[in-house]
Amino acid sequence: MKSTYIADLKPDQDATSFFLVQSKEIRQKKTGEPYLSLSLVDRTGEIEAKMWDNVAEVMHTFDRDDFVKAKGRVQIFQNRPQFTIHKIRRAEENEIAIEDFFAASERDPEEMFAELRQIVAGLANRHLKDLLEAILADEEIARRLKRAPAAKTVHHAYLGGLLEHIVSLCHLCRFAAGHYGALVDADLLVAGAILHDIGKIYELSYRRSLHYTDDGQLLGHIVLGLRILDEKVRLAPDFPPRLRNLLDHFIISHHGELEWGSPKVPMFAEALLLHCLDNLDAKMEAVRSLLKKDPLIEGCWTAYSQPLERMMLKTAKYLQQATAADDSPGAEATGPVGAKPLSPFGERLKEALDK
Repeated sequence: MKSTYIADLKPDQDATSFFLVQSKEIRQKKTGEPYLSLSLVDRTGEIEAKMWDNVAEVMHTFDRDDFVKAKGRVQIFQNRPQFTIHKIRRAEENEIAIEDFFAASERDPEEMFAELRQIVAGLANRHLKDLLEAILADEEIARRLKRAPAAKTVHHAYLGGLLEHIVSLCHLCRFAAGHYGALVDADLLVAGAILHDIGKIYELSYRRSLHYTDDGQLLGHIVLGLRILDEKVRLAPDFPPRLRNLLDHFIISHHGELEWGSPKVPMFAEALLLHCLDNLDAKMEAVRSLLKKDPLIEGCWTAYSQPLERMMLKTAKYLQQATAADDSPGAEATGPVGAKPLSPFGERLKEALDK
């Protein structure tokens, strides 16, 4: 087990630890000499890293998705921690434990899977219940579902994230179905929640960093999900064809919009509601993750989030920092009104000028 994790690193602290290289760029200083710009990760988070000196002798000895051992110092640069590397080398497989580098759900996967089976057992619709029980009884599907992430980066992007997302969505579906009453078939909605992303168990690879499998690249989780459903429905010859159409529609429409990757937009009440709840659960998880792992040291606002397309206010910190000056005439605004995050090129340019 690692002795030092990214979440443990403090400003002005020297540290030596193992990391997974999430990204690697070889850039040039104003002098023309190379320097390394890295993103290092472990199961607790991510940290930006730079190596300024003696780069030529090590820059080709490791690559993205390699494990490395790095020695350096944590400093604050532009209000966020940055690891300045003094020494770095590629780590051997026998030096690391994979579980130290993959973020995982805080919930036990076996517990979540048992909860999901209990939800299915409570369905009144015999056809949906039998179908979903057959899917969850498939040993390969169960094994993959307990470990798969829900996405590469956007939401629930950690081991067990897909199962956590599905269970959370089932609870939202049952609550919403009760709220809307006769407008919504609760069993059908819950079935859609369980099936909508099932193809992701074959879409993503997570041996080191999260990447798409060949099938994921070629087909995507919508097609892969339809394949899983088709295989199981074929084993139930009395399954109603029209009910099968509705389940197919959940899978192909859950993104909600054509430009978001859905071949069809949601066309019945439960499909539209599923899309809205799916989007809600994904967005709130993205917010939770951003607030938990925000790299900025000071201020009431998080860094800019690409998935959310905005910065987020740290509400508790904002309320705690209220002062009399907030109410005084002419007080300067402290929020990011009108501020735009630098583009990647802009960040590089500023970094080069500051060096």
